[in-house]
Amino acid sequence: MAAAQYKIGQLYMISKHSHEQSDRGEGVEVVQNEPFEDPHHGNGQFTEKRVYLNSKLPSWARAVVPKIFYVTEKAWNYYPYTITEYTCSFLPKFSIHIETKYEDNKGSNNSIFDNEAKDLEREVCFIDIACDEIPERYYKESEDPKHFKSEKTGRGQLREGWRDSHQPIMCSYKLVTVKFEVWGLQTRVEQFVHKVVRDILLIGHRQAFAWVDEWYDMTMDEVREFERATQEATNKKIGVFPPAISISSMPLLPSSVRSAPSSAPSTPLSTDAPEFLSLPKDRPRKKSAPETLTLPDPEKKATLNLPVTHSSDKPCRPKSE
Repeated sequence: MAAAQYKIGQLYMISKHSHEQSDRGEGVEVVQNEPFEDPHHGNGQFTEKRVYLNSKLPSWARAVVPKIFYVTEKAWNYYPYTITEYTCSFLPKFSIHIETKYEDNKGSNNSIFDNEAKDLEREVCFIDIACDEIPERYYKESEDPKHFKSEKTGRGQLREGWRDSHQPIMCSYKLVTVKFEVWGLQTRVEQFVHKVVRDILLIGHRQAFAWVDEWYDMTMDEVREFERATQEATNKKIGVFPPAISISSMPLLPSSVRSAPSSAPSTPLSTDAPEFLSLPKDRPRKKSAPETLTLPDPEKKATLNLPVTHSSDKPCRPKSE
């Protein structure tokens, strides 16, 4: 498909995918979704979500996180350029930063992120939505581009070498930076996160193609209404009942009030532990004690947040003004 068409397909796919992957207590809660204006990138859409995924973590990760655990996602969509950040207040040294650029080519722009990561060591990974294998538990024949053929566009079925013979064609370029600065776990966690991100991007973009007949005739107003209704249904599905989500067409706050990141996170990543982990102010702290993070006792507390280019485990450096 063309990059201009995927502007609709991206919004449809993210909403439907989030709903399908959510269940009671697990999934994606939408906290905020509103227009946003940036002095450099122009008009866009800002979203904030909470991703509850404790049961999806490997056993070694579940051993060090609370029973109720979520990651905060903040995204600024200035299509065809987007910025997405993932942080966790419980793990202040953990972050994921993803920049995305969409272009009408088959992945041939090798210098697309040279300005954002010119001094950063990178590993380049090509993802083929038709021929790359996905985890077996996520496979559906109806979402397999090798078998799917669109009734409305006539596109598909995609065979080996399809990138050299099909038109229109577009590429989603992603610069993925993962940071987890905890001694003893850094390499293991960063490699695990890169693999998870790759799998999610592969699955999501296969779905965007396989669902093309569902969204192809939609207008932007129609896909925004679908997004609003689906997000409310998803919040109820995982057991969250917030006020109705408003997705309006006018900015709620001017750019002078808030600003989004440019090529790297401008939103400071919190380095403070959550309030329930803070040491009492009246208890003196031993100077010889190492920096520690004490997990709460779950019995006592129930209260508690496409080809692809990605970076190494070194963090992305902020762009100078």
